[in-house]
Amino acid sequence: MRDFVWFIPLLPLASSVLLMIASSRLTRRSVALLGVGSVGLAAVLTGAVALEFLSDSTPVEVTLWTWMKIDSLAPRISFYIDGLTLVMMCVITGVGFLIHLFSSEFMQDDDSYARYFAYLNMFIAAMLILVLADNLLLLYLGWEGVGVCSYLLVGFWYRDSANGRAARKAFIVTRIGDTAMLIGLLLLLTELGTLNIRTLMQVASEQWSIGDSLPTIACLLLLGGAIGKSAQFPLHTWLPDAMAGPTPVSALIHAATMVTAGVYLIARTHDLFLLSPSAMHTVAFIGIATSLMAAGTALVQSDIKRILAYSTISQIGYMFLALGVGAWTAGVFHLMTHAFFKALLFLGSGAIIHCLHHEHNIFKMGGLRTRMPITFWSFLIGSAALAALPMTAGFFSKDLILLQAYQRPDFGPWLWGAGLLGALITAIYSFRLVFIVFFGDAKTEPDREIGWQMALPLTVLCALSIIGGYFSLPLADVFPLVNAEHPPHWVEIISISVPLLGVFLAYIGFYGQRPRIDSWTKTPLVQRVGQFLRSGWRLDEVFDRIAVKPYYNLANALQNEPIDRFYEAIVRLNQAIHRHLSATQSGRMRWYITSMMVGLIATLGVAMKIAPGAI
Repeated sequence: MRDFVWFIPLLPLASSVLLMIASSRLTRRSVALLGVGSVGLAAVLTGAVALEFLSDSTPVEVTLWTWMKIDSLAPRISFYIDGLTLVMMCVITGVGFLIHLFSSEFMQDDDSYARYFAYLNMFIAAMLILVLADNLLLLYLGWEGVGVCSYLLVGFWYRDSANGRAARKAFIVTRIGDTAMLIGLLLLLTELGTLNIRTLMQVASEQWSIGDSLPTIACLLLLGGAIGKSAQFPLHTWLPDAMAGPTPVSALIHAATMVTAGVYLIARTHDLFLLSPSAMHTVAFIGIATSLMAAGTALVQSDIKRILAYSTISQIGYMFLALGVGAWTAGVFHLMTHAFFKALLFLGSGAIIHCLHHEHNIFKMGGLRTRMPITFWSFLIGSAALAALPMTAGFFSKDLILLQAYQRPDFGPWLWGAGLLGALITAIYSFRLVFIVFFGDAKTEPDREIGWQMALPLTVLCALSIIGGYFSLPLADVFPLVNAEHPPHWVEIISISVPLLGVFLAYIGFYGQRPRIDSWTKTPLVQRVGQFLRSGWRLDEVFDRIAVKPYYNLANALQNEPIDRFYEAIVRLNQAIHRHLSATQSGRMRWYITSMMVGLIATLGVAMKIAPGAI
């Protein structure tokens, strides 16, 4: 079965191409069958590969052909499956299938139904190529494919100019990180002579020592790419605006595909990062700083999707924290559990938006607990997992990250304390959302009920958000062992208690008909702080001032530069020649014959002058 693993990315890719070519001739039922069925079949094949892999745990490599050969560089279209690849494939195809199934009902009234599933299938195919690639060049192909698909999906409703701006912003901001990553790949190829991931890690360990400058530079360049794709500070600003796309797209980007790519890249090249302690520290500090910043911003948002967007940025920060402290398995574990509960929350928000006349403002909702019971329980379970309440999937993975961060001998207690603060804020904004949307008085009545295509994915994700923490990941042969010493019991007690305290504070502040902290939030200082946080710490404004506006000013200044006059003169000359030649097209046959004879005589004359003996 593993020899045919290439069928897994091929199925959604073939479906995407077919939907693009034959969309006008397919019924909506056929489109849904192709779009959803291709990913569902890919998920079944992934499950079969997983069962076969777990029986003997032997990594497998499948080579299709040599992509190109340039001197010693001969990258292949080759797939490599180990425990890390398998976890990512299960998340991508499994959660991706549920999102596709949800989309079949959510998007059923859209005129571009086939185009939507074509883009969505291509997204899944690109992400599968990214995680299956056995070399960094093929990985980069999937990496760029994910970026293109995100642009197409974020700007899916392109008739609204705001959606187009959001799509361009996502593409350009991530391009900054992608450029850094490309430079890093060229550096590794130049210094180590290969882009095959396993060979590269082995050669790097042999040629470089811990603390050398070259591995640090290479790691920081790869980190730049990871920061862009995984929306970490300072390249995180594209993700909240990416909510312009359809809500299932947000679920796919945030849960199963794009934002996890950076985490996967660092985890896959962990041997290289182990050679650079300073790069590891950078990963950890960027992760915890991003987590706190995004959690504080989510606390004051009113758009239901933007709250979840900043929540994603914050949770990816926890994964970066895990990678930075060497808790590789914990980071990948949180990636998996986060995919479950974040997909659940985004699809739950999609159900709310779908049934509430496309309303996004949480303060215009309320009382949905009895009106949308399936969505309520979905949101409650998803929020509990996000807040890391005991016995949920999020509890096991986040608690493991914090406990392993505490064990670090250098900055461990400080990182643990900062992570606890983020966990407290996360619990507050998660249940602020629950209490405001589902309790109190109803302000907007649902105009429809969700069908089984939306209810079934929510139910499955509810189960995974509860039991996902009990899964055992086959990563023992991928990552080095970490310190197994258990921290003091008081550390674990505090880690468990902090999320519960956050839920209690959210109950005090936001449960009831109106938030109980209204009077406190109306003070001038709190309003200024809230406005600062709502703006995303004004980072967009900073980037506009230091990068965007100077670029536009430079472009305007160079718009009429002197060199353009030369090219404009060439254009005008060609236009003048065209006008004169057009005038010769009079329609009179005798003038055409005369012109041909004159031209022929002139040509013969020139030929006789140049080579008299040739004629």
